[in-house]
Amino acid sequence: MAKYEQLAQELKTRIAQGVWQAGDKLPSLRQTVADSGLSLMTVLNAYQLLESQGVITAQAKSGYLVAPQPETFRYPDRQRQIYLSDKVDINEFVFSVLQASKQAGIVPFGSGFPDPSLFPQQALARSLVKVTRHMSPSFAADNLPPGNAGLRKAISQRYAKLGMSISPDEIIITSGAMEALNLSLATLTQAGDWVVIESPTFYGAMQAIERLKLKAIAVATDPQLGIDLEALAEVLKTYPVKACWLMSQHQNPLGCSLSDTKKQALYQLLNEHKVSLIEDDVYQELYVDASVPRPVKAFDTEGRVLHCGSFSKSLIAGYRVGWVAAGRYAPQLQRLQLMSTLSTSAPMQLAIADFIQSAQYERHLKQLRKKLADRKLAMYQLLRAHLPESVGVNFAQGGYFLWLALPAHMDATQIYSQAIARGISVAPGNLFSNQVEFRHFMRLNASYECSPEIVSAVVVLAELIRNYSR
Repeated sequence: MAKYEQLAQELKTRIAQGVWQAGDKLPSLRQTVADSGLSLMTVLNAYQLLESQGVITAQAKSGYLVAPQPETFRYPDRQRQIYLSDKVDINEFVFSVLQASKQAGIVPFGSGFPDPSLFPQQALARSLVKVTRHMSPSFAADNLPPGNAGLRKAISQRYAKLGMSISPDEIIITSGAMEALNLSLATLTQAGDWVVIESPTFYGAMQAIERLKLKAIAVATDPQLGIDLEALAEVLKTYPVKACWLMSQHQNPLGCSLSDTKKQALYQLLNEHKVSLIEDDVYQELYVDASVPRPVKAFDTEGRVLHCGSFSKSLIAGYRVGWVAAGRYAPQLQRLQLMSTLSTSAPMQLAIADFIQSAQYERHLKQLRKKLADRKLAMYQLLRAHLPESVGVNFAQGGYFLWLALPAHMDATQIYSQAIARGISVAPGNLFSNQVEFRHFMRLNASYECSPEIVSAVVVLAELIRNYSR
């Protein structure tokens, strides 16, 4: 091993031994240089290697801190790797939770969106003013499906940065990621078809399955490793699956990401059975690794992966601009969009196209990733300081969600109701599954700064959990 790799291994061993624990500050670069006798560059490379591996995290003005290490989650009845559901019925529950979470003054732990103060709203507003001044009389027609040519080209160029060759012609601009995902599912299926989802999964997938009268097969998904490929292989052998709707990066609600090896294996498995993948990748830009992760779409040689993205989580939520790189299905999906929503807002398309081609976008993303990583770590430490030891907190690098496991006798929906009454929203586990297995889990949004209000909300939540009674 190189000297920096040896140093990184030594530091990792000490962390494993408990010399430094989650949240502890490591010795400064200068101190480690003095202690080890190595050069500053060697020490810096060792720290950066540990950061890329998720062992430590850099925090502004604080140096390097030990990152939380994954907790061991004991899921209910791990023997059940597959959950069949002839009928999905979740829309009413989702609607009631989302409506309650919209109340004024609510602490938004249950929100699916990042803290809006992290978005460059003024800069985007300037782009919007700029493009509206120069819109041609035919701008509405120019932005009909598949969408604005400039925006599709800009998205294609961002794929190219990942080493992916995606033609602008296979990219369709949509009204947010949900339209991209719903159109993809409608393109691939008919009423009564089987669709594979994760367990637990994003509630939007279950809503779409319910609306289209499809049948769901939920495959167990590990909080750190992602979907169980052995269980998925068994499903594909047994059932006439028409599509899979999966998240390969920063999965909602768990936060886990698949390794490149697992992404490739997943694609090969689906391709072997000629099953198409709807890849929900709305959190793709919210990584923390030194190397940029690539989606499953990067391994797609047959055009079977419909890669769905959005600017709602990385740039701004209110503009409602997403897309799908639809591969072989692009013409079919484009026709379906023309028959439904017709087109996405033309001014919003133009404004985003203008902004993402500027240097401001990369600067914004770099700052966003850093702030989200810092806030997620701070929230994890806050939760661990106040929650009972019986509550597990799954920490996965990237994104901004934390997945909590309460003691098995608890019902997170009951705690959700009590929390709403105290001005705090959470996302109970029943939002993410059509089964009862996840009723004692909940998802928390960790994108907000740990202000006194947030700290107070965590204290209240911990109190509700401690005082829980059935």
